[in-house]
Amino acid sequence: MSTPVVSFSELSKNSKQVAETVERAQRVHVTRRDGEDLYLTTEHHDRQREETADVTTRLFTALISSDEGARAVLLALPQVFPWVRHLSAAEIREFVVDLVNAIRDAAELDVHSNVHRVIVEWRATARILADPELTARLTTPLADEDHGEVPAP
Repeated sequence: MSTPVVSFSELSKNSKQVAETVERAQRVHVTRRDGEDLYLTTEHHDRQREETADVTTRLFTALISSDEGARAVLLALPQVFPWVRHLSAAEIREFVVDLVNAIRDAAELDVHSNVHRVIVEWRATARILADPELTARLTTPLADEDHGEVPAP
């Protein structure tokens, strides 16, 4: 089902109609020229999304807590993240732990940016490892000189 799209000015001018659309579609994409787009949703729909995140989190946590479940997750991982083939077995296990912890943060603390950050960071690592020349350049020891303080990111 596609999400209906309305402009912010349409929301301002026809809020009652937009509210009816939200109730019917459960979610509406609101475009804005002067800021990030918004989504309007019903409380019921938002609660369902939270329950989905919670169930998914508990399922992954339960799976990785047993050897059989952890193996199943590791076997499924390349279908979801094809780039994991460039990671070592230890790195893949670390990625799974990081991912599950980030998913827990999303479900328990409503912090969703960590899931994105973990995926982006591990994909960047795989991208480096996929390029032998880049890997060699980035893993070559630096000269014994002091390069100064490293600024915080």
